[in-house]
Amino acid sequence: MSKLRVLYAASEISPFLTTSSVADFTRALPQHMQEKGIEIRILVPRFGLINERRNRLHEVLRLSGINITVSDDAKPLVIKVASIPNAKLQVYFIDNTDYFKRKAIFHDKDNNFFEDNDDRTIFFCKGVLETVKKLGWAPDIIHCHDWITSLIPMYLKTAYRDDPILRETRTVFTIYNNTFSYKFGEYFTEKVKIKGIAQEKLTPLASADFGGLIRAGVEYADAITRSETLQDDHFKGLLDEQYLALIENNEAGLDAYYDLYKKLATTVR
Repeated sequence: MSKLRVLYAASEISPFLTTSSVADFTRALPQHMQEKGIEIRILVPRFGLINERRNRLHEVLRLSGINITVSDDAKPLVIKVASIPNAKLQVYFIDNTDYFKRKAIFHDKDNNFFEDNDDRTIFFCKGVLETVKKLGWAPDIIHCHDWITSLIPMYLKTAYRDDPILRETRTVFTIYNNTFSYKFGEYFTEKVKIKGIAQEKLTPLASADFGGLIRAGVEYADAITRSETLQDDHFKGLLDEQYLALIENNEAGLDAYYDLYKKLATTVR
């Protein structure tokens, strides 16, 4: 079997930004897989809290310049890159001034959920897939971490299903306790929809909220996991027994992901 390729898409990664367990888990997991011989790529949003000078981010001109359409509004995608100190890992950052320049993540200084977090999610998920295409690097697995990545499995199974770079790619969707109560507007599914997606494929998103995003990830991912105990009421009725048992951030848990990747990569569509 040829060398496995795994792309990690996540809301954050340590040491660049750490606000939840996502950051630590996505820091440990790619390094563990690289040490096992897997070829790795990592993509996260370039939130404004990430200090570019201190972390030595620089733009990758050959990957930048794509326009990503959200609500019929095309916005430029900028890709930046930095290396994780004391590790042979590079992180690519999805950036756009309108969506990610603000010095906050998902809430303003008064803890109000940003009204455009749906647009930011769509931009990030499309940006991940378009960046992979621009790289010309066909991943065996895209491992999606947290709700901001939840549209990637659906896009792969619909609009990108025949893309020569992505048509054989499987997805893992890992769920965290980073819930929110905000409900997006009535045109949410219209924003999400792109050419190649039939209207009925958007049904899991009908509630236009956190639950809808999780349902979409669960519906379309090839494997669903959790890295922590899910206790919030937001998860009631969403998951049933479809997700795997707890896979923790320790060596045994990381090895479990290695086995899962190998299994998915050899599964015939």
